[in-house]
Amino acid sequence: MSLGRMWVLLLFVALAVYPFLPLAEANRGEQFTILFIYAILALGLNVVMGYAGLLHLGIAAFFGIGAYTVGILTVPFLPFQQSFLVAALAAVVVSAAVGIAVTAPILRLRGDYFALVTLGLGLITLYAIRNLDAITEGTKGMNPIEAGPLPGIPDTVDMSAWRLRPDWSMRWYKYPYLYFLSLGTLAVVMLLLRNLEASRLGRAWVALREDELASACMGLNPARLKLAAVALGAGLAGLAGAFYAMALRTTGNPQAYDFTLSIIMVCCVILGGLGNRSGVLLGTFILMGFDRIITNILDNELQALQQRLNLGFGGQAYTKVSGWKLMIFGTVLILMMRFRPEGLLPEARHQRELHPEVAEAQGEAAAKIEAGETIRDK
Repeated sequence: MSLGRMWVLLLFVALAVYPFLPLAEANRGEQFTILFIYAILALGLNVVMGYAGLLHLGIAAFFGIGAYTVGILTVPFLPFQQSFLVAALAAVVVSAAVGIAVTAPILRLRGDYFALVTLGLGLITLYAIRNLDAITEGTKGMNPIEAGPLPGIPDTVDMSAWRLRPDWSMRWYKYPYLYFLSLGTLAVVMLLLRNLEASRLGRAWVALREDELASACMGLNPARLKLAAVALGAGLAGLAGAFYAMALRTTGNPQAYDFTLSIIMVCCVILGGLGNRSGVLLGTFILMGFDRIITNILDNELQALQQRLNLGFGGQAYTKVSGWKLMIFGTVLILMMRFRPEGLLPEARHQRELHPEVAEAQGEAAAKIEAGETIRDK
């Protein structure tokens, strides 16, 4: 097993064990749940950007579509009242269908032009959510989201039989049950994408990314490949949106699905390694973990330090790490693009293209090992 697969496996094992540890906190576990959801979203974007090579700046739109699909199908003031399983599947289908519908007319566009149109898609989606008050509740968000896990099972199902610790909730949609469900879904998505990479479709996406004209000359259909990538990426984003709405029990303010989220997801993919599942996972955990977890811890520590020293300017934005996080993100990205443009865990092909000397050294080492084994066999 390679080093990349080993650390991912160990990470999933550690996360699966975390709720049983004595120091585990319910609040921290809920933050991890949101982190898993964002990882699914980033992996969906990686299908479009990393595999097919399409710069997409509207992935947050599909995230919002998935969240609002769950909201429409589960809130008590609308007549549908579906379970989370049904609502999540509907979120995947609706998001994928919207992705195909809005991408089909722009298949001839490339590069920056394609990116600008996807940016417009995100803005249009946000505008529609805000103004369809009769369906989406406008800026208030849809709540409460009340859904059982499966059809025929109410959201108030008693979880006492699974409550192994006093701080575990009695509701299935709270920690640690949704924590395990989102972590398991993330693992399934990782396995699905691993198998997809080695499939005929995955290799066709790589050919499309490297050279669209050459891939078309080899008999591939670029239009179908692009639509397939967008459909899968949008479907995964819709699935992440479904979990997000269920975790918060509300769709929240539409501002949560704006252009900023799309850019942050692009940053996660670039930071970790474009086209590499493990790298995208690492980039998301670093970037969103800093945003959602580390920032809060540092803010609390700085506030306590200011109170002890009686500095007198506590509470100001410039005294909090959260007030500087966007600048920190930008600085990290600039440094990454300057010194390691392939990302922290680059795809093998990108590594060879940007650092041919490393690939040559690895090839020589492999040749020496093979030669040594041949001599030993003789």
